[in-house]
Amino acid sequence: MSVAPLHPAADIAAAAARLVVDEGLDYASAKRQAVRRLGLAGRVDLPDNAVLEAAIREHIAVFCPEEQALALRALRELALLWMERLREFRPHLTGPVWHGTATAHTDVLLHLFCDDPKGAEWTLLDRGVAYQTGQAPGWRGDIAESLTLRVRCDALQSWVMLHLVLHDLDDLRGALQPDGQGRRPRGDAAAVRSLLARNDLKDEKT
Repeated sequence: MSVAPLHPAADIAAAAARLVVDEGLDYASAKRQAVRRLGLAGRVDLPDNAVLEAAIREHIAVFCPEEQALALRALRELALLWMERLREFRPHLTGPVWHGTATAHTDVLLHLFCDDPKGAEWTLLDRGVAYQTGQAPGWRGDIAESLTLRVRCDALQSWVMLHLVLHDLDDLRGALQPDGQGRRPRGDAAAVRSLLARNDLKDEKT
């Protein structure tokens, strides 16, 4: 007779979801720390990102729906502000702020699609905006050059990390193809405005 595992992937997902929501960990780090906190050793089957995202949504719905909704709106408004400032580089919002699972601990992730990726860096320099160069996962999952800004979010009364991931303009069409769950993986400024307007309409009906 087979014995069910003591800590199935669902338990790891639930523990990881708490770490993402409450501490702002990225998915990979949250899974690893969840395994340690559950006292698991050796090889274990980790939940995939879709399972973890579902657990995050469940955690938010149970423990902090109103707080999370306010933080999400603030971060989307902040993202839109910077998308308008950088509109010449065709910015697209992605990650938790786009998909709706962001909390006050979440970084904002914008993918830029540029005729010349160096142009975004020159624009920040010309405007006196401080940033750090680095690397981040690109839209294909490979490594891309990135610029990271520390920006003020007055609605949250805190500082937020804004990551600009740089891509060639030719990548834009492929980057808009549906993801593994059939969703739009990222959206432009018009799409973000639509999300905000949709939430405004929902608030009016409640």
